[in-house]
Amino acid sequence: MRRIAVLVAAAAMAAGMVSCTSDDAKDSGSTTTPTGAAALPASETAGLIPAKAWRARQDDYLAFASGQDLDPGSPLSLLAHATADERAGKEPDIDQATVADFQPIFDKLEAFEDTGDFDINNLLFLWKQQHGHLDPDLAAAVKERILAFKYWWTEPTPKGIVDNQYYWTENHQVIYLANELVAGETFPDETFTNSGMTGTEHVQHATERLEKWFASRAKFGFSEWLSNVYWSEDMKGTLLLAEHATDPKIARLASMTLDMMFTELAGHVQQGTFGSTHGRTYQKDKLNGRDEDTFSTAKLVFDNTPIAYPNADNATLLATAATYRPPEVTVKIANSADTAVFRTKSSLPLDPNAPVDPDVKAPLGTTFDGEDGLMTWWGLGAQFPWQMVPNSVATVKEYDLFKTHNFQQASALEPIVATSDDAALQALAHSLATQVNPGLLSQVDTYTWRSPNVMLSTAQDWRPGQRGEQDHIWQATVDPDTLVFTQHPSVDVSTADDASDNNSYWTGDGAIPRAAQHENVSIAIYDPSYAGDGGVGSGAYSFTYQDYTHAFFPTEHFDQVVQRDGWTIGRKGDGYIALWSARPTEWRTYQKGQFTRDLTKDFDLVAPGGPSNVWITEVADASDYAGNADPFDSFVEAITATKPKASGSALCPANARCLQAGLSVTYDSPSQGELTYGWDPAKPTADQVPFTIDGKDQDLHPDGLRWDAPYAKARFDDGTYDASLGGATLHLDFTKGTRTTTR
Repeated sequence: MRRIAVLVAAAAMAAGMVSCTSDDAKDSGSTTTPTGAAALPASETAGLIPAKAWRARQDDYLAFASGQDLDPGSPLSLLAHATADERAGKEPDIDQATVADFQPIFDKLEAFEDTGDFDINNLLFLWKQQHGHLDPDLAAAVKERILAFKYWWTEPTPKGIVDNQYYWTENHQVIYLANELVAGETFPDETFTNSGMTGTEHVQHATERLEKWFASRAKFGFSEWLSNVYWSEDMKGTLLLAEHATDPKIARLASMTLDMMFTELAGHVQQGTFGSTHGRTYQKDKLNGRDEDTFSTAKLVFDNTPIAYPNADNATLLATAATYRPPEVTVKIANSADTAVFRTKSSLPLDPNAPVDPDVKAPLGTTFDGEDGLMTWWGLGAQFPWQMVPNSVATVKEYDLFKTHNFQQASALEPIVATSDDAALQALAHSLATQVNPGLLSQVDTYTWRSPNVMLSTAQDWRPGQRGEQDHIWQATVDPDTLVFTQHPSVDVSTADDASDNNSYWTGDGAIPRAAQHENVSIAIYDPSYAGDGGVGSGAYSFTYQDYTHAFFPTEHFDQVVQRDGWTIGRKGDGYIALWSARPTEWRTYQKGQFTRDLTKDFDLVAPGGPSNVWITEVADASDYAGNADPFDSFVEAITATKPKASGSALCPANARCLQAGLSVTYDSPSQGELTYGWDPAKPTADQVPFTIDGKDQDLHPDGLRWDAPYAKARFDDGTYDASLGGATLHLDFTKGTRTTTR
């Protein structure tokens, strides 16, 4: 794996090799900050959000966060209140927080419960920024937990403890390693009580692995693509490094990675909502933009929604940051009124259904072996593909992972693992590949069309027919309240207190659709590649799914809703969304105690009759029909005049215990012409009905691109990124460790 070069030493930074331009002095300029410099110059820097404007946005958020009652048991609340006091010229008043207030956090850490890395991250921010204002006993207790934490799965676990922490997804990796590096730098000569290592030794351990993590993100992007949950966590880890790492190289890579994320986020927000396809999301985050873990952060950076901050959350860390500022070009992209398409390619290719090959080689210079293999492939949820079976089995055995919470779903495999060799286990993994890889986040191509009033986003032809866990394949978005998507549930309606489970009613897919989009039109074809049991049972590995697909269409958040000829069509302001189902649809009636997110009118549009279906979506702006007396009526007439045609024996009766045979569809779009598409899980990829526009095949997986938008360009497996809009630019070169910005 290519190592990131260091071009200029830290001494060069001290000697003043970096130029910066004050936005008070003039409104344009350029700065190139080599690796080896501090995370960012303390002065205002050309090409970033102007310092005064950024401080105003930070202070606006802090006014909201500190306007809430101080929670003495919340590090984020203490940070918000203390920073607001400091910026108002007051002495921070947070010493009333006690050890007892923090005891729930300490108990969780001492029990080795999952997401302890999130808590240590918050404690490190608090320590680095405000520990001098804490009660001395609490400060000592925080330091004690930092020194006692288990920072990597290879460290020992105390006797009698089951370590339920999950170390391997890409967001956990960067948080664990960022925590380790900053903790080690902060206490270099201390002995960390869990590992027995010194702080300096922890820094060495973390640095090597962070360089690999940053190199992978630079070349391949994020496997948890466009996640409105886990990008918030990725930002926690990278921001800790950008703000507090004393290693200038690591701090610079962290700032550059944040820039990359904010540019990508900027091209996928609509009225403040991260309304794109997502690699990972939950029922709790996807039914309203306000519920997204990224909403407050996007509002803070882009300032593109009048909606008030809904939560004081991880955005607090960015609002209290003293060093990192996002590039101005990201603000321009997020607020652009131009209609544009943003295409991305992320993650690594891996097909668990490919024939077993004992001599298989990992792609793109990666490996399936050792710790590097675990960081790469477990980082994208590839525990069970046959290619990773030897390494996965060895790791599960070595660290006794079947006892942990995160592997209990697969614990039924423990006797088989104990008595089978690698070849037999690889054959078993191959035979169950469609069902047992619900969390696999293999390479994805996304397509997002955004106009001033509506956005449509799709993961193109990604793992069709296979089981999915937290994937979110497509979405149409007008604003935080008004969004539409379809899904094939693996379980039935959730109870009111079951909003965030991995397998909730609205989370993931019993079978992922074969989906494709061109401009403002998308098609999603559902047809499982494996036989379900009609929804009997539950769990990611029970091979169940429901005998219907459904759509989230919250009627009370639209100004108008029309249903006609199989179409459900809604208007919110000047944004229009039309949705068609090949199967007849009906609104689900909810009972008391079922999860509705407080919606009181129809929102769950069910297509009963079987798990296979075709859904078509077309979106539009009022301006597209502006020549008519009533643009929405004209849109409705144009849409309903079309007669989509879906065919195939896959439209089988409900409760049919059979492998579905396939579907094809033709749609004569009023805006894009005739679209055709198909999906048959019994056929190989080469024999599938292609996605065509007026008879011309569309390339759903273009080679080489990482970003492709009018304002953002990057090549896959390259490490360089460019964004430009309205005179503001960003150039990132991870191969040289340089960052250039102008405005």
